[in-house]
Amino acid sequence: MERIWQRATAEFFGTLALIFIGAGSVIVSGAGGGIVGIALAHGIVLAVMVSVTGHISGGHINPAVTISAWVTNQIRTAAAGVYILAQLAGGAAGAALLRVSLPARIWQSSNLGTPSVSHQFGISNGKGVLIEAILTFFLVFAVYGTSIDDRGPFSKIAGLPIGLVLTFDILMGGPLTGAAMNPARWFGPAIVSGTYTDWWVYLIGPIGGGVIAASVYWFAFLGGREKLVRLPRSEKPIEGPDTPLPQEGEV
Repeated sequence: MERIWQRATAEFFGTLALIFIGAGSVIVSGAGGGIVGIALAHGIVLAVMVSVTGHISGGHINPAVTISAWVTNQIRTAAAGVYILAQLAGGAAGAALLRVSLPARIWQSSNLGTPSVSHQFGISNGKGVLIEAILTFFLVFAVYGTSIDDRGPFSKIAGLPIGLVLTFDILMGGPLTGAAMNPARWFGPAIVSGTYTDWWVYLIGPIGGGVIAASVYWFAFLGGREKLVRLPRSEKPIEGPDTPLPQEGEV
């Protein structure tokens, strides 16, 4: 089992990449990419980073995924806390890199790609929470089906379905809420640009939707089974309760 600092480092850089590429695509979308370009940028970078970090940390790259895994006892409490801190730090670092890389006149109009509720379309904050929850439900449901369920195809197709879910979620929800589905996706650009409008939408929505998805999948498809067969971490990267006990210096 990788040490906690190695897993945290993987989560940090995975989230940094998601924010730098994802939020960056929002900033430059006026150059012609539009919503399709934004969706593809987010989906591809997530698919790649989940595949790259999966064998190290499980490729959560999202506090909502980590909290959902914690709720179903797939990651220890201390490790979950470290993961979330690493993800938030990675999000802030990715946004900071965007800020220093791009002229202010380019990123200021979109607040560094910070997700926002489209009130001009009649989307209230309550509707925004619901939309974010539904979109995150699909994302976390895919995570459970591909990487937590031991019958899933994670070892064969890695992060592809997870990235594709992010893509189709953004195609639908991007114009409505920004389709963050990830508190770190909001936190990084928001903290660096100083934009905190509707902040609670991007905490309650993704976390609530993720926890519901984890609970539904766990109890509907895994609750009646015998104790899950744990594969080696190289093939079954989500940390579970029956992985080896941590050694000295590990969490």
